[in-house]
Amino acid sequence: MKSPGVSVLIPTYNYARYLPEAIESVLEQDWRDLELLISDDCSTDGSREVIARYAAQDSRVRFHIHRANLGLVENWNWCLAEARGEYVKFLFGDDKLATPQALTKLVNLLDTNPSAVLAASARFVIDENSRVTNLWDSVGLPGLHKGAEVIARSMDQYGNIIGEPSVVMFRRRDAARGFNVGYRQLVDLEMWFALLETGDLAYAAEPLCCFRQHARQQTEANRSNQLGDIEIARLFWSYRRKAYLAPFGLRRLLFRQAYKLRKQHSLSPEGLRIGQGLLDEMGRSWYAAYWSHYKITRPFQNFSRWLKRRRHKATLRAVLPSTCSKAL
Repeated sequence: MKSPGVSVLIPTYNYARYLPEAIESVLEQDWRDLELLISDDCSTDGSREVIARYAAQDSRVRFHIHRANLGLVENWNWCLAEARGEYVKFLFGDDKLATPQALTKLVNLLDTNPSAVLAASARFVIDENSRVTNLWDSVGLPGLHKGAEVIARSMDQYGNIIGEPSVVMFRRRDAARGFNVGYRQLVDLEMWFALLETGDLAYAAEPLCCFRQHARQQTEANRSNQLGDIEIARLFWSYRRKAYLAPFGLRRLLFRQAYKLRKQHSLSPEGLRIGQGLLDEMGRSWYAAYWSHYKITRPFQNFSRWLKRRRHKATLRAVLPSTCSKAL
């Protein structure tokens, strides 16, 4: 059997309500040379019937229903191991592609930028009823961005500026190692960092996918136990001595991570250990100097962020439907 150009992978668990939108957004793509692999992690909500119905209608859809729950990251890796396409595009069961040209445009980003190991785009944020509520565009300028610069910016901004798995595309051969099961909240960012050590990011400012926010997401469950804060600190700790980060102000990056951790009211033993290690590594005198500079410049930074939010809202009001704009 000829391998498809693109493998669209949908790992899903109890998303029967949203799966039709996700699946249809793939089957409507103008890029026809694809396989749609759906891996259901032992759902209990009727997902099996939804998936089987689409598989019967389109031969490009293949699926597997797991008899026992693998877990989030393990299901991602199962999908990745079963993919046959040259390019891989994850799409979560509650997300969807925003335009029929999404796959074509992401493939073109990789094809026209040989040094790129990741292609990503801005994304619409949608709610439980598929109503667009926001537009996320953290990378900013479209085009090619050096991998080391993107890693440094993510660390400086204390999070994933690239986006979720539903936002990106990469070559299957580049991701053979799979996702790191030692991470649960920032497992995607850890993979993006590993890829960006070997190449660059090709970015489109046009939103090509829709990321859904709702109360049942694993991300929401992780907020209560500060898992994201711990994992960004762990990720930074593992990257802190990378030589390519030196031009981006390593001490400043160390300070930002240490300061964020010290602001937490309660931390796990791992978080306390990493926070103390970061403080020891940069030195208390340097920490005090950066702390003083931060306190002096913080009002100006807050004002700059306020202006940026105002410009962002104005842009949203211009591009979103009027019913959505009123809520901004």
